[in-house]
Amino acid sequence: MLRIQKLREDRGLSRSALARIALMHAATVGQIESRYIGRPYQSQLDKLAEALEFTGEADELLEEVDADDRP
Repeated sequence: MLRIQKLREDRGLSRSALARIALMHAATVGQIESRYIGRPYQSQLDKLAEALEFTGEADELLEEVDADDRP
């Protein structure tokens, strides 16, 4: 599981809800989480990091994490 998905789920957000907060299409969030988009634009990652209130580097959203681990 990617960190972005873990953070989203931990916050109780659907892909659509995250997309609304980040001002992007829900399909884009889904494609990033499913790795269909191999390398998202930095601006997309920055928007998602801000929407998730993630304080690390935006690129870290694409790192693999265990579903049971803390974000």
